[in-house]
Amino acid sequence: MEEKQVTRQTGNGERISFWSYFTGQGMANSFLTGMLTTYLLMNGIALAQVAFAMVAVKLWDAMSDTFFGVLFDKIHFKSGRSLPWLRVAMVMVPVMTIIVFNIPGFLNPEAKLLWFALSYVLWDTVYTISDVPIYNLVTLMTSDTTERNSILSIARMAALVGTFVTSMVATFMVSEAGSFTFGTTAIVLAILMFLLMSPVSFVAKERVHTTTQSASYTLRQMWQYVRSNKYLQRYYLYYIIAGITWTNSAVDLFVSYYFFGSALVSTLTMVAMAIPMALLAPLMGMILKHIDKFRLFFWSAAALALTTFFVYLGGTHSLWVYLALVALRSIPQGVVLTLNLTFTPDVVEYGKFSSGIDARGIAFAIQSFSGKLISLAQPLGLFVLGLFAWQPIQASSFADLQKMAITQSTTALNGLWLVAELLPAIGAAVALIPLLFYHLNDHDVQLMASANAGTITADQARAQLSRKY
Repeated sequence: MEEKQVTRQTGNGERISFWSYFTGQGMANSFLTGMLTTYLLMNGIALAQVAFAMVAVKLWDAMSDTFFGVLFDKIHFKSGRSLPWLRVAMVMVPVMTIIVFNIPGFLNPEAKLLWFALSYVLWDTVYTISDVPIYNLVTLMTSDTTERNSILSIARMAALVGTFVTSMVATFMVSEAGSFTFGTTAIVLAILMFLLMSPVSFVAKERVHTTTQSASYTLRQMWQYVRSNKYLQRYYLYYIIAGITWTNSAVDLFVSYYFFGSALVSTLTMVAMAIPMALLAPLMGMILKHIDKFRLFFWSAAALALTTFFVYLGGTHSLWVYLALVALRSIPQGVVLTLNLTFTPDVVEYGKFSSGIDARGIAFAIQSFSGKLISLAQPLGLFVLGLFAWQPIQASSFADLQKMAITQSTTALNGLWLVAELLPAIGAAVALIPLLFYHLNDHDVQLMASANAGTITADQARAQLSRKY
């Protein structure tokens, strides 16, 4: 218990700027994942073409994330390890977000698809530059795992705040009520992203210096590190399966419009999700003092799978039943979204402790790659929806869509509901399988971190571990 009573190594300004960055980054990611599919489908591009282009972009991700992970571990700037990269990201992420959502209207469908593919590749590249360093930064700000968990759990909630604000503002702007184009909406949000992401680059301090082999490991050692770090493999296998099958975000606006009469219903859905999450967030730090982080996460993930299936069974006949079930689901969902990326520092400590190689850049690159790989939920949702005879749409906003009165067949709407709820429920259940073999706990990770930082020896740590790793 005494290990938990550690004086904070970070200042208030650092933590606030760290959380502010996550809010801005969350806005960028949620705007792209939540609005991009709708934007493209309303540009008259065929479902199959959009889906194919998205998959092609992810093939680039397979190379770019790994490449940047290597660069991050090899390149050491005099001004810092993570901060120089973040100064690039704070400008480029907003700029590329604007470019992605401003496809010139005079282009033909093929040229529009090319614009999208190229701009999306560049957006993914700069997002990697924004993602890997910020998660590594927390390991450089403090060596205490309890403080890291607290900072990261609040950071995840800050990202959810960014997601909520983006969903509310962007949905209103492009809805029948707002009548803004997607391009104008992107410009407004990009300005906010820049203002929120900038402070951490100038306020945070990299004060933790660990003994590391990161400048000398070979490609063979890198592969051995990934192969030997079984908990990195198991956790991100869960993360990828659950994320790729979470297809409802790709079609949420269409669900609101076609089933409940208005795209603005999506904002009610966000409120129904946000209220339980907002009540839970202040209690998370207290909860984690009494419950092991992974145990809480696992049972919340299981509850998320079950409640998503309840939403599917609830159907689309009653808006209030739908909102009530979404609110119920948001309780375990809030825990999962708050904690899901707090496990990377844990597997980094395990990797260093078990192999002697501090390849944190590779671990965080896998996290970033996994985070972008799960956007394959969008093309997966489109592929499935395409099997149900979805009619192409050409409109600049939902106000235009309403004027044109474009309807969809019963078959298409059945496919829309399946993509929105049943596929995510099945995926969330299957994803639990690799988590059954994840055994790291808070007590053991703290011992490993202490050994890695040199405050105790590796033998002293092994003697106190709860199990043999």
